[in-house]
Amino acid sequence: MTKEQKTALVTPELPRGLIDRQAADIAATEAMMAKIRAVYELYGFEAVETPFIEYTEALGKFLPDQDRPNEGVFSFKDDDERWLSLRYDLTAPLARYVAENYERLPKPYRSYRAGWVFRNEKPGPGRYRQFMQFDADTVGASSPAADAEICMMAADCLEALGIKRGDYVIKVNNRKVLDGVLEAIGLGGEENAGRRLVVLRAIDKLDRLGVAGVRALLGPGRKDDSGDFTKGAGLSSDQATQVLNRIAFGVRSDVGGRGGTMVIGNATSQGDLPLGHDLGIQGISELAEIERLVRVSGYGDDRIRIDPSVVRGLEYYTGPVFEAELTFETPGEDGKPIRFGSVGGGGRYDGLVARFRGEKVPATGFSIGVSRLLAALRAIKSPIVGAALKAGPVVVVALDRKDHMADYQRLVSELRNAGIAAELYLGEGGMNAQLKYADRRGSLCAVIQGSNERDAPSGRQVVIRDLVLGAELAKASKDRADYLELRQRAQQTVPEAELVARVRDVLDRHRG
Repeated sequence: MTKEQKTALVTPELPRGLIDRQAADIAATEAMMAKIRAVYELYGFEAVETPFIEYTEALGKFLPDQDRPNEGVFSFKDDDERWLSLRYDLTAPLARYVAENYERLPKPYRSYRAGWVFRNEKPGPGRYRQFMQFDADTVGASSPAADAEICMMAADCLEALGIKRGDYVIKVNNRKVLDGVLEAIGLGGEENAGRRLVVLRAIDKLDRLGVAGVRALLGPGRKDDSGDFTKGAGLSSDQATQVLNRIAFGVRSDVGGRGGTMVIGNATSQGDLPLGHDLGIQGISELAEIERLVRVSGYGDDRIRIDPSVVRGLEYYTGPVFEAELTFETPGEDGKPIRFGSVGGGGRYDGLVARFRGEKVPATGFSIGVSRLLAALRAIKSPIVGAALKAGPVVVVALDRKDHMADYQRLVSELRNAGIAAELYLGEGGMNAQLKYADRRGSLCAVIQGSNERDAPSGRQVVIRDLVLGAELAKASKDRADYLELRQRAQQTVPEAELVARVRDVLDRHRG
């Protein structure tokens, strides 16, 4: 290689915050999503799909960055000078779709969709710039029953995936309660929308940063372990305390499916939400109705419960908000126990469709973080994930490529015509290299035909090699009584006419 060629090479490097997915990841994801889809459809939701790219104004309001509306999103201009953005979630595109097709859609409109979303944010452990979500939404229903149903469906999804009762909880709160606090401390109105969003995002980090970290973000800001500084909401100490009290003491309920009332805990002694605040009281009432509905449906507080720390970090939520949290612990890379925490969330967003139509259109929904949930299923060794990866194709070994390639291609075609996944080895390696290739492909079986098999006195034959038993044979002691039987089963020479039947025997042996 010349010096010029060396300098022209491009480094094969993946951008930060992105990952490649291999066959095992893809198969496990598809198996997991099939379970989720089945639950969504059981609840009467239908599929819809929206594009990756939307007009930026359709996605919402963003802070300018050098005259580009790309704070948190990836944006660019098209040839008519209009701003386009990669979608940052699946909810805002759904709102655009519903508004554009409003007259022909049934209302309430119940739909689900899965797809990639993109965040132009600083990547970190478990934080990616591209990740997959799986959403379900009801548009056109203002009743708390729609919110309660979303919570019950989220719980059913987790259990359908093999997460045991007690290892998860669906937490529910109402943004109206917190919005009441923010209004009470002077952060109401459109002019404070930016500061309110900073407050919400700070509270959303409570599990990760603790009370001290959230208090810093509510005030002047916080410097993380890397030295990066995040600007805070600029609340006074008294304002921050009132917000933290709302989270710390929150809502108590004695509903439990038996009737009763919800009250505001420690309101007078902790400077919390004033008891007479209309917005907060409305939020409390909605939470009470959600709790009543889930309890009479058989969902106890071990599955769905009110939790005042849930706020969700997006501005468009207008009422009940939900968080799906995994509560079990698994060993981390350092051996210390860690919790996966949130694997999904959502809430009511009655103002998103209204941005397009100029009239209130109630909506509520839930989004599952596919990649994070998949990691959790692997941690608990879910059979859904373990059984997802299909075996590799049957590999037909090509020994005499120059003169007999057509013979090998005929064998491959015979297997494919019988519905058996098969491939002809097209590399340059010899017998051992080809069998190693088959192992790497996860193949259960290889087919071999050399001159001895082609020219057999009794007619053309093939060798069927069971690669799984072959691996066991390699580990077995030759003193064992079953060694000869194992060797005989691991490799059989059969008439070519029996190729399909004998290959099926091997596949059925290991797929049963």
